[in-house]
Amino acid sequence: MKKHLFFHMKIHALCPFFLILIIHVFPVNKVYAQVPDSTWGKDFENYPKFQFKGLFQARFTTSLNKDVDVGGLHHADHSGTDNTFALKYMRAQVQAKISKRTEVVALVNLADFKSDPKTKVLENAYLKYTFSPKIALTVGQFRPWFGIEETYPVDIIKSLDWSNQYFEFGKNGWTSFQLGASVGGTLHFGTMPFQYALSVVNGNGKNQISDNNNGKQYLSRMVFGLSRKYGVNLGVNGGVGDAFHKTVYALGADITSNIALSPRWFLDMQVEAKQAVNHNLYFALGEDVRSPDINDYQMRGIYFLPNLRYEIKHKNLSAIEVSCRYEYLDVNFKKDKNPRETITPMFGLEFLKNYGARIQVGMQIDRYKHQIENTTTYNGNLFILQVQSRL
Repeated sequence: MKKHLFFHMKIHALCPFFLILIIHVFPVNKVYAQVPDSTWGKDFENYPKFQFKGLFQARFTTSLNKDVDVGGLHHADHSGTDNTFALKYMRAQVQAKISKRTEVVALVNLADFKSDPKTKVLENAYLKYTFSPKIALTVGQFRPWFGIEETYPVDIIKSLDWSNQYFEFGKNGWTSFQLGASVGGTLHFGTMPFQYALSVVNGNGKNQISDNNNGKQYLSRMVFGLSRKYGVNLGVNGGVGDAFHKTVYALGADITSNIALSPRWFLDMQVEAKQAVNHNLYFALGEDVRSPDINDYQMRGIYFLPNLRYEIKHKNLSAIEVSCRYEYLDVNFKKDKNPRETITPMFGLEFLKNYGARIQVGMQIDRYKHQIENTTTYNGNLFILQVQSRL
C-alpha cells in the first residue's frame, strides 16, 4: 500500500512538468525537424573540440574564539589548531564537444588528495545531449538543480563558501554532486522565459560504487524570469524520494535580482528557503533512541545574501565587492530545536575580469541557541583571507 501511495506521489509531483514538455516541445515533427538523423557528416570533421579550465583557491583561517579550532570544534582541554593555511580547491576541468549536440565534462578537485580521497576528487563526470534549447538530457555525476547555488560554480560565489543549508541538503541527496540523470531546458510563457529541470538521483553522494538502497530521489526545479530589467527570477523546488523504504521529501523557494544602480554600481540579491526530512540524521541514530516516524526529523533554513559591486575597470583592478550573508538553519527543529545563525561579511577585490583573480577577506560568525562542549555545535568567529585564480 505504501509503495502504491509513493508511486502516485511521484507521478503527481512530475505531472505538471510533463504537461509543460508536451505543450512546448511537441508536436514531434517540430522537434525532430531540428535534429539531424545522424551527427556524422561534414560538420563532424571539426569534432571533437576540447576546452580546459582550472581553479586555484587557497585561504588562511584563524579562530578568534578561545578553545575553538579552525574547523569550529570546541576543545574543553584547550587543545586544537586556531590558525592554518589551507588549500581548498585545485580543480581541473575538461569539456569535450563531441558533436554539435553532444558534450562530455569531467571535473576533478586535486586538493581532495590531502585527505582520504575515497568518494572525493572526481566531481563532475557526465554526458549532455542537447536536442534543442527546450530540452537537454544529462547523465552521469553532476549537480542536480535544486536551488540557486547549483546554478553557478564555487569560483564565482558571492560569499566565502556555500551556505550551511547547501551542505546539509547535500548530505540528504538533494544538492551537491549526485549520480543520476536529468532533463531540462528553457521554455516561454508568452514573453516570459521559463527554465525547468527534472532529475532522478541515487541520493547517496558522489563517487559511490552504487546506490545504497533501492530507492531514488526525484527532484524538480522551475525558474520564472519575472523581470529582465532588474534581473528578477523566482525559483521553486520540490522533490520526493525513497530512502530505505521511508518516504522523504524536500521543498524550497528562492528569488534573485541584479539591479544596475548606475553604469558602475550593481546590487544583486539572493533569498532562499528550504525544508526537508533529515533522513541522514534519522538513519545515523540508533533504532533504540530514534522516533519510529521519520517525519519527526526535519530541517529547514533560509539565507539572505546582498552583494554590492563597483566596477573600476582599471587595468590592474577590475572591481570591488562587498557582501554580507545571513543564514538561519535548524537541522532538527521538531525533535531537538537548536538553530544556528551565521553571519558572513566579506570584502573582495577582483583583479581580472570574470573573477579570474581575486582576494577576499571575511568573517564567519556562528551562534547557536544551545552550545555543546567538545562539538562543532559551539559559537565561533573565524577570520578568513582567501585568494583564487581561474585558469
